[in-house]
Amino acid sequence: MNHRQALLALAVAACLLPLAACKKSPSPATDAGTSPAQAAQEGETADQFIARVNDEYRKSYPELSAAQWLSNTYINDDSQLLASKSNERWLSQLNSWIEQAKRFEGQKMSPETARAIQLLKQQTSMPPPRDPAKLEELTKIATKLEGMYGAGTYCKGEGGEKNCRQIGDLEEVLRKSRDYDEQLDAWQGWHSIAAPMRKDYVRFAELANEGARDMGYADAGEMWRSGYDMAPAEIAAETDRLWSQVKPLYEQLHCYARTKLDAKYGKDKGEVAGGLLPAHLMGNLWQQDWGNLWDLLAPYGEAQAGSLDITGALQNQYLEDYRERQRQFPNEPEPEEQVELEHGAQLDIAKQMTERAQDFYVSLGMPKLPESYWQKTQFIKPRDRDVVCHASAWDMNMAGDVRTKMCTKPNEEDFTTIYHELGHVYYYLAYNKLPPLFQTGANDGFHEAIGDTIVLSMTPKYLNSIGLVGVQQQSQEALINSQMRMALAKVAFLPFGLMIDRWRWGVFDGSIKPDQYNKAWWDLKAKYQGVAPATARGEEFFDPGAKYHVPGNTPYTRYFLSHVLQFQFYKALCDASGYKGPLYECSFYGNKAAGEKFWAMLGKGAGQPWQKTLQELSGSQKMDAAPMLEYFAPLQTWLKQQNEGQQCGWRAPSTVAAENKPAGGGN
Repeated sequence: MNHRQALLALAVAACLLPLAACKKSPSPATDAGTSPAQAAQEGETADQFIARVNDEYRKSYPELSAAQWLSNTYINDDSQLLASKSNERWLSQLNSWIEQAKRFEGQKMSPETARAIQLLKQQTSMPPPRDPAKLEELTKIATKLEGMYGAGTYCKGEGGEKNCRQIGDLEEVLRKSRDYDEQLDAWQGWHSIAAPMRKDYVRFAELANEGARDMGYADAGEMWRSGYDMAPAEIAAETDRLWSQVKPLYEQLHCYARTKLDAKYGKDKGEVAGGLLPAHLMGNLWQQDWGNLWDLLAPYGEAQAGSLDITGALQNQYLEDYRERQRQFPNEPEPEEQVELEHGAQLDIAKQMTERAQDFYVSLGMPKLPESYWQKTQFIKPRDRDVVCHASAWDMNMAGDVRTKMCTKPNEEDFTTIYHELGHVYYYLAYNKLPPLFQTGANDGFHEAIGDTIVLSMTPKYLNSIGLVGVQQQSQEALINSQMRMALAKVAFLPFGLMIDRWRWGVFDGSIKPDQYNKAWWDLKAKYQGVAPATARGEEFFDPGAKYHVPGNTPYTRYFLSHVLQFQFYKALCDASGYKGPLYECSFYGNKAAGEKFWAMLGKGAGQPWQKTLQELSGSQKMDAAPMLEYFAPLQTWLKQQNEGQQCGWRAPSTVAAENKPAGGGN
């Protein structure tokens, strides 16, 4: 899932996914020793200053993005050193630019320049301290944390019996196994890789806060909340308002899932005290997407509703390719040849999945991806080195060198993730003509919503047209199955999209102390998601670090906003396409009118307030979850019927001692 905002100047650990995906965007740097006074041009106007900043930004960008790409695709001490130093230079330059910009406070300037100066402070999620020694320390810690996540490995056993697994292997256990203990072992195993991050993260938060204060903010969290063309307090209130709209739908889905888990595992294991869902049984390491539980949560069987087994179809395509390669050998392939056969088939299916995603965008009138994309993208996990497998999209030079980085496997989750990541890529291509400071999303939620808007248009009818599912029956059962499939990804995610930054805002403002990091994490997961660990998780753990965006320092509110915005975008594009039926049946695949309107929005980048951009597409300046509720109306009605007689919701103890029974939560 990934989620992924294309901030063109994020610091080392910034990334733009999401549900599964995100963009790593380094930023320009010049000589770290250059003082603001030396860099400032005599007699320079504000307009000239911004023109110079944009020029320096564009020229420096390719070298620094290359350093970041290297540190993500070849994790070792050397690549981490290069990434750390490149970020140190960039953040030093950013400090210089921000200091220089103060000369123009109160002066007359063009609206475009005033907006560019405002955006200058938002060019990193890692606010740089002015003290050079502290800045160097900050970039080293940031690079180290991301490297620890990328190289994370869970090992059991001793000596020759040692069995080591990385994140992809552990995710596969949660995806496929329904053995309670196997899932618990995999979940606990991945979370064990984060415990060593705690000390570094404490210091990271201290240094980031110092940088934010140097830039005029109360703390790093306030700085993050300042990038929405509204006051920091207003965006927090806005997310609360949006959550209040969708919370009743989530509660119904939670209630239904708990009933099914109780039926599978028994009430003593299918839920945690207080009616919470066990974290390790949700098919996902972070409980943010429940789609892997389709075998347990599907409302109706194939005989009643038809098959929606996208994963099975993709795996069959992979196996066909693999067997075709085998047939080219007259005798049984040698072990080394067998490895090459598997690798070739894996690469083929990953590229085929990407080509299918590209086809959707091209059908709307958007350009094909450049040839360099196919040459330079990381499609699958390399066999010879550690990489950050978290899916991400990259703009390497602001001039068309775009890439994605994934460890693609033939399953539904990765298939939809590719559509998501290409949304970032097409955003880059659309706004590359703008000045660099405007080359980002209208707000960070926009960037994450682009590809997911396309995912909403991947209706069963569309999936059938590309050969991934059979003909769907036109029945209530087929409709509910289709809606459930989408809700397990979209609705299940909503509270998770809120709680991560609620935790970090507390860390940054000091209301969550370092000795309460893990307790606060599970209190928030209980409060918003209604999930809890099946075993005690004390302060010897650092479970926040097991989610990429925490060691990767990527703001996460964008993903919550994107899940609201994508339904607004989807409804607007369905209207533009001339579609008149129920919203949930709309696919604008192949519709040039919808594509033209979408492409026009992408081309605006951050050149104007997001409210204006949203109005131009949808007719409204306000983010609104009403289109999401309209989309899921049939499912919500069905869920209420299924949950009748159940005691839905969960109990929320205000505090949960780390050493006692599993954490609780509530609503």
